[in-house]
Amino acid sequence: MLNRTIRALSLLAVLSLFGPLAVAAGGSDDSSSSRTAQSENPDYAAGRQAVEAANWPAARDAFNKVVAMDPGNANAHNYLGYTHRKSGNLDLAFKHYGEALRLNPRHRGAHEYMGEAYLMANNVAKAEEHLKVLDRLCLFGCEEYEELKKAVAEYKQKTANK
Repeated sequence: MLNRTIRALSLLAVLSLFGPLAVAAGGSDDSSSSRTAQSENPDYAAGRQAVEAANWPAARDAFNKVVAMDPGNANAHNYLGYTHRKSGNLDLAFKHYGEALRLNPRHRGAHEYMGEAYLMANNVAKAEEHLKVLDRLCLFGCEEYEELKKAVAEYKQKTANK
């Protein structure tokens, strides 16, 4: 907790010196041009709708089309990993999460989801590795860190009660 506080104070000092330029340079999981291209891609949009409806076969089909057209799309690989994990195919889930992280090592969603997949595979140590990465990536905390932290705690609680 102390390390997080020190990092937060350091970032505030940098922001006060450089203002909006420092925030813009920080970026997120994907660039704004990539987000725009994805929102205009009908297969990507169909895949997201299928994920929201928990229609894993339709989501897989849509994101496979996106990846076929744009193999460097880390977000589409992350979604493919998610659909495979939700369908129970951990091998393909790990493959696509790994590709998302190869393309974008700072992809918070891929770190969270890969950690959750490791919990499904009963590998809490690997899940905790991704939690540590998220702790470093999420200076002020983020939803992905909190979700994986909660999942790890629940996993440990469940296995302790067996």
